[in-house]
Amino acid sequence: MPDLFEWLCRMGDNTLVLGHRVSEWCGHAPVLEEDIALANTALDLIGQTQMWLGLAAEVQGEGRSADDLAFRRDAWDFRNCLLVELPNRDFGHTLMRQFLFDSWHKLMLTGLCESQDDRIAAIAMKSLKEVSYHQERSADTVIGLGDGTAESHDRMQAALDRLWPYMGELFQPDAVDDRMTRQGIAPDLAALRSGFDAIIADTIQEATLVLTDSRFAHRGGRDGSRHTEHLGHMLAVMQVLPRSYPDARW
Repeated sequence: MPDLFEWLCRMGDNTLVLGHRVSEWCGHAPVLEEDIALANTALDLIGQTQMWLGLAAEVQGEGRSADDLAFRRDAWDFRNCLLVELPNRDFGHTLMRQFLFDSWHKLMLTGLCESQDDRIAAIAMKSLKEVSYHQERSADTVIGLGDGTAESHDRMQAALDRLWPYMGELFQPDAVDDRMTRQGIAPDLAALRSGFDAIIADTIQEATLVLTDSRFAHRGGRDGSRHTEHLGHMLAVMQVLPRSYPDARW
């Protein structure tokens, strides 16, 4: 079932890479409350990764585990969207990225709760509870910073301008996505767009921010023809222990 394996890796790689990116704030967030909140978000995402990549390994049937898929693949074998691997930059940039991904993620998981594959539906239902909270919190933070001081507003606007074009990849299905939709396993990505637009419009307006271009720019590369500079550096950090000490037990 190569299509299902590919699709599961996309879901798991998104949460793995974003979870690691968010974890980079641990001990560095601007206030203690945010430090703890971001660490908890990262832990939730890594927990979801364990389920997605665990199922992917099971579907592949080659005796690999979720850990093998996370730590023993090279950058060009990862199937995450480009949005989640972008460097954190500043706090506003991190929270804007989180809000944009959370808004898509919540809609995707809601659709997956109706999946014809009971295993996928179960993962989605468990993950949706966490992601609904992530989305509510990130939206509130975007509003607070956007409608805050002049500096916080400018930083959030800059983050939105920089990140918005990367959302196109998440709504442009390829052949694998189309087959998953026809089989009743996953929702139609293009059909999620209207709900996403409504969420974004309400929040951005309340945050006194402006979408300078309503069109998405496609910057995808899930077939492997992707730019891996950011991801490769991140994986070098994330994978150093498992690769240096293979099969070690802690």
